[in-house]
Amino acid sequence: MIGLWIAVTLLLAPAASRVERDLDVNARVDGSESAYVQEILRTRFRSPFARFAVLVMTGGPAVSTSVGDSLLTRVVREVEGATGVTKTISYLDARDSIFAPTSAGTFVIVGLDPSGERPDAMVPLLREATRKLTTALRPQYPALRLAWTGDIALNHDIRETSSAEAQRAERQVMPLTLVLLFVAFGAIVAALVPLGVAAVAIVVALGMSVHIAAVIPLSILLQNVVTMLGLGLGIDYALLMVSRFREELDAGRHPADAATSALRRAGHTILLSAAAVLVGFVALLFIPLNELRAVAIGGGLVVIVAALTAVGPLPGLLALLGNRVNIGRLVRRSTSGARTNGWHRWGRFVAAHPISTLAVSATPLVLLALPLRHLDVTLPRSNWLPPSMESAQGVAALSALGAGAVVQELRVVVELPPRNSILSQDGWTVLRRVVALLAADPRVERVQSIATLLPAERFDLTSLSFLPPGSLSSLVSEDQRAAVIEVVPKSNVDFPTLTRLARDTRAQLGSRADLPVGTRLSVGGLPAFNADYEDAIVGRFPAVVALVVCGTLIALFVGFRSVLVPIKAVVLNLLSVAASLGLVVLVFQDGHGVGLLGLHERLGSLFPALPALVFCIVFGLSMDYEVFLVARVHEAWRAGASDGDALADGLARTGGVITSAAAIMVVVFAGFTLGGFVMIKVLGFALAAAVLIDVTIVRVALGPALLRLAGRWNWWPGGR
Repeated sequence: MIGLWIAVTLLLAPAASRVERDLDVNARVDGSESAYVQEILRTRFRSPFARFAVLVMTGGPAVSTSVGDSLLTRVVREVEGATGVTKTISYLDARDSIFAPTSAGTFVIVGLDPSGERPDAMVPLLREATRKLTTALRPQYPALRLAWTGDIALNHDIRETSSAEAQRAERQVMPLTLVLLFVAFGAIVAALVPLGVAAVAIVVALGMSVHIAAVIPLSILLQNVVTMLGLGLGIDYALLMVSRFREELDAGRHPADAATSALRRAGHTILLSAAAVLVGFVALLFIPLNELRAVAIGGGLVVIVAALTAVGPLPGLLALLGNRVNIGRLVRRSTSGARTNGWHRWGRFVAAHPISTLAVSATPLVLLALPLRHLDVTLPRSNWLPPSMESAQGVAALSALGAGAVVQELRVVVELPPRNSILSQDGWTVLRRVVALLAADPRVERVQSIATLLPAERFDLTSLSFLPPGSLSSLVSEDQRAAVIEVVPKSNVDFPTLTRLARDTRAQLGSRADLPVGTRLSVGGLPAFNADYEDAIVGRFPAVVALVVCGTLIALFVGFRSVLVPIKAVVLNLLSVAASLGLVVLVFQDGHGVGLLGLHERLGSLFPALPALVFCIVFGLSMDYEVFLVARVHEAWRAGASDGDALADGLARTGGVITSAAAIMVVVFAGFTLGGFVMIKVLGFALAAAVLIDVTIVRVALGPALLRLAGRWNWWPGGR
């Protein structure tokens, strides 16, 4: 078994090393209107700017001067010579105020070859070209700064930064995790074994994800989630198995018998816990977002691999190690038995005072959950990109120029019925009506289409010859049945307002009755994508919650053959999720203590995907400790102990394991709050807070009190 696992790990390790290169960074909402527009622009239009990046130039002379004009000409010439560049458009082509011809700087829109599958792979080539140019120009223009931004540059930087932050988080938490494991076991070898299980789980899960990504595009968000959960769950499951094995050794069993007994008793608990965690990831598959689908696949894989590693090669390794698992022991464990430890005394106290324990422990959970009343899951108003990224600096520079909306434009596609043409009087009339409606919105800076380039009320075929080269193929489809309208919002419009603009535009266009029957108006672009993103999550979140709850109830009913235990576990998990999300609202949305986490201001709102992610992951993680505790209480009760004695014995034997596992998981998740990605920072905080709340309140007080109050009805109809 050990040999098989080594072979699988070595086989998948090369693929795991390619994870940041092979995973996708483009977010999509499958079947959405924005995805439909993106596909139309890709397949039916021959625009040199179907894919584009934005080069922001600051620190040089104003381009309206002869010196600035000369500098911009040299920059554009250098960029046009780079591999994969199809065309550029700048102040040199259109003496327009949109290109911000001030002393502050300007920008160049750079079209890229649409044939490549990975356009963000071109970013290093573009940056190398401008780096050489900046170095050559630095003596003459010491403050000159050329920064690439736009979707493609952002995607490249997100890929690189995400991988770097995942690796940095691993390096930061590993030493402290090892210390905590040593404190838990008091021996070096026993502490190293769970880390080995976690490492195997991460490598195998990432390697499998890369192979799956060759068939189904998976988001780069998967890497951070797999690393977080691989460390947390891999150590959790291994810690439970190693603790049980050492317990059997202390009882005088032969190593092989001790490993067999540990597998028989702890293996069931591990697999049941993994099944409960897996339910949450399966539910995420029902939200049609490639990011959440990637989290579901990566998270599900790492849960399965971690559990199978803990019940597969780990017992064999422990049998081979035997008493050598205690090598490096510097702390002697007590041999006086579980009944003398503090957890046993606490269990006796809870058994004697269940109602008062229930009241005291439930109060902080309810208070923490209260901020959920004003939860806002729209996009945050402030910039959440890591400031170290060049593309994020480019976005900030564009905003400073008053041109930040250039990368936030809406793209409206007008499709006429069959046998109708945009290049006819009827098609021209339809296009002008739509353009007039869009331009009337006070949030819109400008609208561009073929009807604005040729602003004539009557269509004249001969006037097409006056269009700039390439304009017709960029704005009208090859079959002439569709036209694209580019809507640039005002630069002072924030993210939530942009999303509302996309929704309002769709509503206005959908209510037009003065257009020919069969005319289709579709709204795409980044703001429209954000609207589709929010709708996809909000519309399916109730179904996801119902699926997770029902799946967990079934898994626990099968595992414990009980009706009351699954219901109690679900209620407690819902409380844990509500309390942790309430704390996230209090800190990140309202801004209480947010400065301690490296943010300069409150977010004002949270990310649309966050509640679904937190709910599905936390629900499963909280179930871990519920299963650990209830399984030992059930085991003692089946052996003939009274309800109170079974509760005290279960807490005595699992309290230390649960506390150690939770402390390690809190450290792992907290390590991801130190990075620059705000989304990962918030997720890491939410998971760390959930585990901390769960282990300090729910599993050691609230849950045991409910177990004591239910008594023998906990195990109905299974019996002893």
